[in-house]
Amino acid sequence: MSIQLGQAAPDFSLFDTEKQAVKLSELKGKNVVLLFFPAAFTSVCTRELCGIRDGLARYSALNAEVLGISVDLPFAQKAFKTQENLNFSLLSDFNKEVSQAYGAYYDSWILNLRGVAKRSAFVVDKEGIVRYAEVLEDAGQEPNYAAIEATLATL
Repeated sequence: MSIQLGQAAPDFSLFDTEKQAVKLSELKGKNVVLLFFPAAFTSVCTRELCGIRDGLARYSALNAEVLGISVDLPFAQKAFKTQENLNFSLLSDFNKEVSQAYGAYYDSWILNLRGVAKRSAFVVDKEGIVRYAEVLEDAGQEPNYAAIEATLATL
């Protein structure tokens, strides 16, 4: 399934690194940036998420909350978040339901690993509508941050 611009974002409830449930529908009234990433502690994911960490003030100024989502366990995500001093929530999609719902899912990834989130970015507006969607087939690429910020600036 692929997400279309203008459609309602699929709702979800996922656990963060503090084992607290985060439900997308409870964030209505805020713009939300969903960043799916393949795996904690990998080079491109670390570069991507540290870049978001360093530029988080730009997203906050655009009334946006950033959520990183991977299929890693919350415990591994917590170690990753602590090591990299990440200042936004990481959510565990260990059951792979949300990655699949957003079309951000590798059936087979490197080393024949199955069921890993594709590097992807979605902007969900204050009413829960998808305003930006980018799903990358090549995990070595990063999302178009300028396009994400430009989208947020219009909301």
